[in-house]
Amino acid sequence: MQIVETVVEMQKIRRSLKGSVGFVPTMGYLHEGHLALVRRSREANDHTIVSIFVNPTQFGPNEDFDRYPRDYPRDFALLEKEKADFVYLPTPAQMYPEGYNTWIEVNGVTDRLEGAVRPGHFRGVSTVVNKLFNIVQPARAYFGQKDAQQCVVIRKMVVDLNMNLEMIVVPTVREVDGLAMSSRNVYLSPDERQQAPVLNQSLELAKKLWLEGERDSAKIRLAMVDLIKQSPLGKIEYISIADALTLRELEKTESPALISLVVRFGKTRLIDNILLGKP
Repeated sequence: MQIVETVVEMQKIRRSLKGSVGFVPTMGYLHEGHLALVRRSREANDHTIVSIFVNPTQFGPNEDFDRYPRDYPRDFALLEKEKADFVYLPTPAQMYPEGYNTWIEVNGVTDRLEGAVRPGHFRGVSTVVNKLFNIVQPARAYFGQKDAQQCVVIRKMVVDLNMNLEMIVVPTVREVDGLAMSSRNVYLSPDERQQAPVLNQSLELAKKLWLEGERDSAKIRLAMVDLIKQSPLGKIEYISIADALTLRELEKTESPALISLVVRFGKTRLIDNILLGKP
């Protein structure tokens, strides 16, 4: 496994590679969800490149950029075990050199949900992913379903900009108790961690109601709220029941639907979602 630190070096290596390249963009502090993406890439491609970059432009002024967990030696050891071929480790100065002033904005699907509560977040996400795609030039790029809105945004960018790559979304990997794996889970206190699986429990309740024939989004949402309130450390930020492609809220939960939510435990925002039907 080779660690690559500059744009020029990564582009030089990419030009030398024969066969297909799979790409897994991450912010590091890797967990089993990330490693599942690496395995999928290795199964389908001749080469696998993983990037680790905590992207400053997708964090707001009061968010957790400075304290976002970082442990590169640990990440390298995990990726070595998974037989990744290259780890691309650019710096902010490499990605955003002095005078940088070009941004990618995907309109429509970014003005709601996370986009509504985190202004500028998706501008940072779409810009850095676009830059990474340009540098790595993958045949396939792998993302986790846990970041559902991010997947919708990036897929639209890929389509709208005629990018020559296949975007593959891999199901969310969960802990034994159902909590979606996330690098931010380390922020949780023991009591918060014990109550955090209520996110997945509420999503499973919504799915059960839907499978039993309930289509009234307000009733499904109310049932989710009632369940989450049984975990008093969790404070609901939003629960969305939206069209899985446009992210527009649905009065009737018809397929395909994306049910997503954010619940805050102390200073930690946890996100999760479930798809009903196929988008």
